[in-house]
Amino acid sequence: MMTSYLFRTLDAKAGVFIAILLAVILLVPALNILIAPDNFFHVPNYAVTLMGKYLTYALLALSVDLVWGFCGILSLGHGAFFALGGYAMGMYLMRQIGTRGVYGDPTLPDFMVFLNWQELPWYWYGFDMAWFAFLMVMIAPGILAFVFGWFAFRSRVTGVYLSIITQALTYALLLAFFRNDMGFGGNNGLTDFKDILGFDIQASSTRAGLFVASGLALLVCFLICRYVTKSKLGKVLVAVRDAESRTRFLGYRVEYYKLFVWVLSAMMAGIAGALYVPQVGIINPGEFAPANSIEVVIWVAVGGRGTLIGAVLGAVLVNFAKTWFTAALPDVWLFALGALFVVVTLFLPKGILGTIGDGWTALRQRRVSSNAQAGGGKPPKTPPTSPAAAANVDPQPAE
Repeated sequence: MMTSYLFRTLDAKAGVFIAILLAVILLVPALNILIAPDNFFHVPNYAVTLMGKYLTYALLALSVDLVWGFCGILSLGHGAFFALGGYAMGMYLMRQIGTRGVYGDPTLPDFMVFLNWQELPWYWYGFDMAWFAFLMVMIAPGILAFVFGWFAFRSRVTGVYLSIITQALTYALLLAFFRNDMGFGGNNGLTDFKDILGFDIQASSTRAGLFVASGLALLVCFLICRYVTKSKLGKVLVAVRDAESRTRFLGYRVEYYKLFVWVLSAMMAGIAGALYVPQVGIINPGEFAPANSIEVVIWVAVGGRGTLIGAVLGAVLVNFAKTWFTAALPDVWLFALGALFVVVTLFLPKGILGTIGDGWTALRQRRVSSNAQAGGGKPPKTPPTSPAAAANVDPQPAE
């Protein structure tokens, strides 16, 4: 039932997006593994990793668009959920190193041996098992989001105040994870990973597999977001976004709707962080930096808030531009990013996809109107407002 409803809600844009994403998921690994390196169509390993990172960023942007675009919750702290998912994956990868570390300890990671830790902290237990680690990738951000959202939404904290609190949350976690006694590697974080699920993490096939996993995760989360936003729940979320007080007066428990979509979004961000870490090879407290969360908001704004596809488009385009600028003009990138945000705010308030959609709708309306005037169709009739109007005569005053 859920699947049939989901496919009924897919429009042409969603269908094209899914087709393009599936084509990318299939073509990129094939061109990397099956095509010889000297062939023009060969995709090198670094490009596979780079595009895989873009897909994880797109999933992070999708999670932000779900809460900001459809529920009006402007989060400036989603980097916290992203980083927590990344740390959960990093802890699993560190436990897989075993005696291959610098100090050869079968249980303790290298940084713990260096800091003279005598035993593994209790919160590291279970991360030697893949299923447990993958669950924690979603559970850890989900619990944090639930606790934060429970108090914030029940207290009716909204608007800029909520945004500031989310930013304070990620900054507090940044300071906490910088401490060596937290047991997460301090400033250096977690790195020097060897393998994942028994496969060499540096192998081309593993890189291609991580790329496919990132693409499939993005596809599944997009379908989930699509299902949520097109359902009755999605209509309530939009009502909360546009008129929260009126929605509350109609009898809806607004805080419960907010809490649900907030936790769902946090878990999606955690999945994005978990897929990001094995592809870049490191996770450190810098991922908690508030500037990272603000940058995600820019991605969504550029692509088009409240469109889902626009969030993915914005994440890919902005990060591609970042890659090019930081290589060609490294001193210009931050100015270019700021200018981009200003231009989008002033001239493209609905983002790239929203502006294109409005233009396409206006073009279709203009075409229908011109066809009607040219005799290709009858103009729509307006219902009469009175018997006199229906008879097309002027009303006469009663004598």
